[in-house]
Amino acid sequence: MTTNNGPTNSGRTGRLYGLGIGPGDPELITLKALRLLQAAPVVAYPAPDTGESLARAIVAPHLQGGQTEIAIRVPMVTARFPAQEVYDRAAEELGEHLEAGRDVAVLCEGDPFFYGSFMYLFGRMAERFPVEVVPGVSSLTACAATLGTALAARNDILTVLPAPLEAGTLKARLQGVEAAAIIKVGRHFAKVKQVLDELGLADRAHYIERATMENQRILPLDAVAEEGAPYFSMILIHRRGEAWT
Repeated sequence: MTTNNGPTNSGRTGRLYGLGIGPGDPELITLKALRLLQAAPVVAYPAPDTGESLARAIVAPHLQGGQTEIAIRVPMVTARFPAQEVYDRAAEELGEHLEAGRDVAVLCEGDPFFYGSFMYLFGRMAERFPVEVVPGVSSLTACAATLGTALAARNDILTVLPAPLEAGTLKARLQGVEAAAIIKVGRHFAKVKQVLDELGLADRAHYIERATMENQRILPLDAVAEEGAPYFSMILIHRRGEAWT
């Protein structure tokens, strides 16, 4: 937590804002999210156990200083996520600011309600405080735009699958799929690649990691190290090859 708390307005309850700040490029924040970010006296964001917050890094060029900053330290371990006690404590801390009349802007990479971390605070706080969710550019649309491959067209059904699913479940869901996005690839790449090979979809798959960030990479599936895919990686698939064909 840094600097001052800003003025207290005892006659008003603060408003909680869940700001979708986009997939990584600081310019992909909406005008509304930018305005609310710069106006809020308190800014909170998810962060790993140790190290810097990606969400804060995304908006760093837009911060003007003088705001209270709250890092919500979340253990990035699948077996413990979402870490309920972390969000319980965060809701209590943010609630104190809201009760004192201070607005709080919570940053969320991508979109708050598309696998976004903000939903865990929303579920704890929406019945007690006024909450506004500002949608953001999702990783799904950012990856499609960067790859130059449309997600779906006409009457296609788009299927979104988290890579941590078991191989059998992934295979069943991808069987006969028209268009699909496999998200959170990371250490599950080898499993996903094997499933795509078995289904004959590998040649219709597009891989991208860290879309819109400075260290973004687009690679053929065969060029991705089995243990080298980062958490922020995605595979897009279309059975026709491209949605517009």
